[in-house]
Amino acid sequence: MIIANDATVKGGTYFGLTAKKHVRAQRIAWQNRLPVVTLVDSGGGFLPEQAHIFPDEGQFGSIFHQQVGMSGDGIPQVAVVMGPCTAGGAYIPSLCDEVVIVRGQGFMYLGGPELTFAATGEEVDAETLGGGKMHSSVSGVTDHLAEDDAHALAITREIVSHLGEASKPRKTPVASLPPAYPIEEINGIVSRDPKVPTDNREIVARLVDDSSFHEFKPLYGDTIMTGWGRIHGHEVGIIANTGVLFVESALKATHFINLCVQRDIPLVFLADVNGFMVGREAEQAGIAKAGAKMITAMSSARVPKYSVITGGSYGAGYLAMLGRPFQPDAMFMWPSGRSALMGPEQAASVLAQVRTRINERDGKTWTAEEEEAFKEPVRKDFEAFQDCYNFASNMWIDNVIAPSETRDVLALLLDVASRRPKVETNFGVFRM
Repeated sequence: MIIANDATVKGGTYFGLTAKKHVRAQRIAWQNRLPVVTLVDSGGGFLPEQAHIFPDEGQFGSIFHQQVGMSGDGIPQVAVVMGPCTAGGAYIPSLCDEVVIVRGQGFMYLGGPELTFAATGEEVDAETLGGGKMHSSVSGVTDHLAEDDAHALAITREIVSHLGEASKPRKTPVASLPPAYPIEEINGIVSRDPKVPTDNREIVARLVDDSSFHEFKPLYGDTIMTGWGRIHGHEVGIIANTGVLFVESALKATHFINLCVQRDIPLVFLADVNGFMVGREAEQAGIAKAGAKMITAMSSARVPKYSVITGGSYGAGYLAMLGRPFQPDAMFMWPSGRSALMGPEQAASVLAQVRTRINERDGKTWTAEEEEAFKEPVRKDFEAFQDCYNFASNMWIDNVIAPSETRDVLALLLDVASRRPKVETNFGVFRM
């Protein structure tokens, strides 16, 4: 896992989202037992953002906490100080196993020359206070002195070469076969109309090896598709929407997740769903109980699990299809992906109905034009919110990926996950 400050943006300082991103990268590394290389070039915390970087869990201090935890679990950590490293930021390399620093360019100090003068009256230059030569020969805070960036990276590669061999996969993947249908065809299969779901059966045929998909319960609960396939040789269990979630489809997904856990098979969720079925018939059939079973199985499963939002993913359907609150190992959206509490049109209609009842209570009426004027900004708000790039910029997903690169992205993640220790699953209570 490589984490790098970008000094060309606000001096590489930490905003709330910067800290969140750093912490997220560490958690992925910790979960998969990946060595961490941090390229440090940061002015520390961005002071006006202190409420979002300083006091709470998941903010800047959690970076240190996770470094200590990873060190305790034997996960190697290497820092390369390529620029300033001030205040609390100096602890990031100090908590690493090995530290490389660039002469005349990298500096580490808890208080820079200005703060040192303000606090003690001592006048000292940056090199004497925290330069590479001093830390490598006097303080011992750093371990390797590099002459420039290229030299620093060469030293780092040498360090990494001595970290030991990668763990063997728990299961040996079979030889990878390309899909029988060109993966680039996905771009023409994705529905352009948000009201028309994408045919996920055609999508799966272009994601799995040899387009070979062993479907589970194909005639039961057919608004969800479940089955097994391989991605670059790695076996996966795939759960893909083919309509609204009914009682039968939720029960089918629950059964399938249970089987994958028993067999230690990773799960891939392909989400394109408006949610669970509503109405008297669905409620009397126990849709809430069936949905709770699916959510319990999905949440409890400790096999590697990944979610890709290929189309719309709304309300409780977003949650049941491994939404971010359930901590997927990784979560992505296609450019066609959308997610919100409900769709823009539904949200506008619901709020308009509420407004109509308020008007009726107050003895007022409104015209069709006034109702439409009320709905339009609601639609715009929900359309802006549900956009995949809004989700990515807020770190509610890990990335927006092209449909054609999904197979390779998942293969990389599956390979990494196959090398970590198995975690036993304890299922929560299933309401009967």
